[in-house]
Amino acid sequence: MKRSRMDQIWLTPLIVVTILSTSLVITVTVCPGKYSLISETFQMRPKFEVPVSNRNVRGKLGLPELPRLAYLISGTRGDSSQVWRILQVVYHPNNYYLLHLDLTASDKERLELLKYVKSECVIREFRNVMVIGKSDSVTYKGPTVIASTLHAAALLLKRANDWDWFINLSASDYPLMPQDDILHIFSYLPRDLNFVEHSSRIGWKEHVRARPVIIDSGLYHSKTSSIVWAKESRVVPSSFKLFMGSEQVTLTRSFLEFCVMGWDSLPRTLLMYYTNVLSSSEAYFQTVICNHGDYQNTTVNYDLHYTPQQRNPSKQRLMKPTLEHFDDMVHSGAPFARGFSKDDPVLRKIDMELLKRQDGQFTPGAGSINAVKPTLGSERLEKLMVKLLHSETFRSKQCK
Repeated sequence: MKRSRMDQIWLTPLIVVTILSTSLVITVTVCPGKYSLISETFQMRPKFEVPVSNRNVRGKLGLPELPRLAYLISGTRGDSSQVWRILQVVYHPNNYYLLHLDLTASDKERLELLKYVKSECVIREFRNVMVIGKSDSVTYKGPTVIASTLHAAALLLKRANDWDWFINLSASDYPLMPQDDILHIFSYLPRDLNFVEHSSRIGWKEHVRARPVIIDSGLYHSKTSSIVWAKESRVVPSSFKLFMGSEQVTLTRSFLEFCVMGWDSLPRTLLMYYTNVLSSSEAYFQTVICNHGDYQNTTVNYDLHYTPQQRNPSKQRLMKPTLEHFDDMVHSGAPFARGFSKDDPVLRKIDMELLKRQDGQFTPGAGSINAVKPTLGSERLEKLMVKLLHSETFRSKQCK
């Protein structure tokens, strides 16, 4: 597989420079007497560095090294408790976590989230959770969603230098298996796979999303954001091929480095194009990865999320999982599901039966930075991966 060399000259996108210059990150350290949203410099790696002697433990046992996952867990006004709940479910000392409440959330909510994080001894010990203090303006279905995701990716690339995959979760997502199961199965996967649902057969989306021209007021308004529709429409581009899919992605560090600091103009060109496209968060990464030779053969055409089957595929809103879908969720083997309402009864059932988790508690697991304790969920995920990576179907579903 063709790979771009790291020693090539990288051109830093203007958007990343702007974002990073205004970013405000709150360090998770020992709790002070009061919590305040102030700019602090944090050094994660000296505290979080795994001793060399411990890195070889799994190798001596004939086991592959555990991957490190970098999670972005994002929400909006009223989501602080749900973001915290998701963190409790997916937390593992081996991973990194970036928490973000958008600009519509109050400082009180951000302080509440920070208080949750700082109250946990295990998080203070490993210092692997970050809370963004100066939030991004995020407009539903607008390009500011992509800007916020790239912001998060840039922070994780800068602050943590050894993660393998980036996973974005919203407050309406929820895990269907313990983090130990995901780490266990991912330890056997090639580290260059990108899980991103995609298709060039966009159908009705061409006329609803690709041709209309929109403006996201969140790009220039600090208080409110909305979508403004232009009267004009445009033709489908001919210099690159459009791909669309799901907003949920699991992307490699290498690919995100290419998007944020890429040596090729493609990521920047497409970022400018998708600034005026509705629901660009469901198309930007798909179009970048499938239009570049270095990465188009790394795609797995699935977003790792269970979604109930929509009877009318032309509807833009996804169905919400309910208790009626529970068995289907389990049998799907997907590590996550999306579209849940806050405090949905099905979340309680997932906690009790799949995660073995009590209210307000972290998901049980090995509890060690270099160890996992897989459950039956790992067997379901293994079957899913075998199906997705089957030699007869894997390549035929890439960037088609």
